Amino acid sequence: MEVRVINKSKHELPAYQTISAAGLDLRANLEEPVVLRPMERKLLPTALFMELPVGFEAQIRPRSGLAYKHGITVLNSPGTIDSDYRGEIKILLINLSEEAFTIENGERIAQMVISRHEQITWKAVEVLEDSERSAGGFGSTGKG
Repeated sequence: MEVRVINKSKHELPAYQTISAAGLDLRANLEEPVVLRPMERKLLPTALFMELPVGFEAQIRPRSGLAYKHGITVLNSPGTIDSDYRGEIKILLINLSEEAFTIENGERIAQMVISRHEQITWKAVEVLEDSERSAGGFGSTGKG
């Protein structure tokens, strides 16, 4: 699928790191390093703008290495970018660790996955069909 993009950063366009990767790594586009203190959140620019086809969305997800090694994650994970949005892609990061973390210009800070989606129409009813699970939730199917 071809996606129109404007790159106002000094970095290469996001790319898949392997042939089977689902996510493209997004880089911070910073004038100077940004320090994220413990429990602090900041909106970081990428200087990327895109035009997704109707019926698709971009999901912004954490990078597992940053989350595991440093406690840095995407706060509204996954963040959703709708196909009609034309503004700059920005990443809302939070530091869940007990140590400050410095983000450098060009650092890979999140990943973006493009997904097809559907829109629904509601059908108001009085009764829902029963299922094996029924109304069970929040651990009702077993441990873990």
